[in-house]
Amino acid sequence: MSGSTGFAEYAKPLPVANKSGKTYTRAEVAKHNKKGDCWIVVDTAVYDLSKFAGLHPGGEGVLYDATVAGKDATAVFFGLHRAAVLEKYARLIIGQIENEQPQVIVPQRATLSPVPFGEPTWLAKGYYSPYYNDGHRKFQKEMRFFFDTHVKDEAAMHELNDKKPTEALIKRMGTPEWHLNAMRLGPGKHLHGLTLPSGLKGEDFDYFHELIITQEISRIGSRGYSDGLLGGMVIGLPPVMNFGQPAIQKKVIPGVLSGDKYISLAISEAFAGSDVAGLRTTATKSEDGKHWIINGTKKWITNGAFSDFFTVGCKTDKGLTVFLVERDDTVDTKLIKTSYSTAAGTAYITFDNTKVPAENMLGKENDGLRVILSNFNHERWVMCCGAARGARYIVEECFKWAHQRQVFGKALIEQPVIRQKFAHMFALVESGQAWLEQLTYQMNKMNYKQQSDLLAGPIGLLKMRLTRNLHEISDDAVQIFGGRGITKGGMGVHIETFQRTYKFDALLGGAEEVLGDLFVRQAMRKMPKAVL
Repeated sequence: MSGSTGFAEYAKPLPVANKSGKTYTRAEVAKHNKKGDCWIVVDTAVYDLSKFAGLHPGGEGVLYDATVAGKDATAVFFGLHRAAVLEKYARLIIGQIENEQPQVIVPQRATLSPVPFGEPTWLAKGYYSPYYNDGHRKFQKEMRFFFDTHVKDEAAMHELNDKKPTEALIKRMGTPEWHLNAMRLGPGKHLHGLTLPSGLKGEDFDYFHELIITQEISRIGSRGYSDGLLGGMVIGLPPVMNFGQPAIQKKVIPGVLSGDKYISLAISEAFAGSDVAGLRTTATKSEDGKHWIINGTKKWITNGAFSDFFTVGCKTDKGLTVFLVERDDTVDTKLIKTSYSTAAGTAYITFDNTKVPAENMLGKENDGLRVILSNFNHERWVMCCGAARGARYIVEECFKWAHQRQVFGKALIEQPVIRQKFAHMFALVESGQAWLEQLTYQMNKMNYKQQSDLLAGPIGLLKMRLTRNLHEISDDAVQIFGGRGITKGGMGVHIETFQRTYKFDALLGGAEEVLGDLFVRQAMRKMPKAVL
């Protein structure tokens, strides 16, 4: 846990890591302005770059420039580097400008962003919300602490090296201290009797708590890794929980929630994506009725490359049937390289005469479509939570950059055309979050049957709108960052990742066009004989 009580606090300027305790005047710093004797000032901290200059990735000439050597290089530095570089080279600090205090607010772990609209409005200073209470705010503080402290660094590294989340992290998420794996499945009896972070009772866990978790994951900015962080469990385990026989539930659920085992949902095929009824993977019942033999392939299966269990949709004699399949030597998985990191474990799966006990059937024979559809509302809503927060994080990055970046002698934000882009982006993120919270409130008030009847269409339409928002925000973000927005690493690292990966949300869980049509068709079915 974070070790403190109350709500998350806003980031503020940090004191200089001045281990020497020395102070200098700006006049003293100015004397050190040549090769072999080069000091600079960045936000009141004095750095001795004399020995580092030759190692500078951009060449030593940049450091000896007349506007840098012996000068306050704060504006120049932040125009070329992310704040993390300062942390990396803090050892070069030799002192601080006397009688001055830092003014720049650098990103800080487990704090709230002070950037306007950098946080959802309910977390912004001075604003109110009818949906969240003090318990939600305390819970958010714990989630911000967890993901900033235990996940963010690993996510950034694994997004690049394509490694799945570490077993140590997954198991930490499953400990009684956090219960994160269980909470990501949403409110339910599986949480009853548990004490959750911030002292929250499992019975009091609601969809706004789950929204908080999902948005904190999205905020780390590593799209492929985020799906690798048990995205397959979020959609693959609920059918087992809701339709599995007690013996199967006992075998599978505890190990998955503890982080010892992995599960994924295997529905999509090369032959059928949004068209679930078009699945070709078959399941044939044995003559004695004790087993089913599964043959076929699945494609684009999140976490499939490292899953121990698979929730598999199959074609049977009179419809579709879903089975819980345990990995064995008849199940072959191959990584698929997509636009985001293979940390997600996206896989192509082949079932070759895979023998499955009859008791592994989830739900009834030929009633698999109901099992599959029962999962969709929650899956799509989770994706909406992530899309809304991911978009906001990108807009925050852009807003900070537009104030740092100097063009034509003034900050980029001073250009009217740039401000117009921000008006558009802010409108999208604020309206998207408001719509998401309104539907989340309905989910808290409705039972499962009511949600299925009234919210399937609206959730689908929200997902369509939010993924369209991602498209528009990505376009504006790259224009604002310019070349940095299409360069891996550096100032625009999150913009480049976003513009390369945002389309996943437009496809996974149902394509935009399919979901928009779903909403309209459901509205048509409820249309009375009303006339003009």
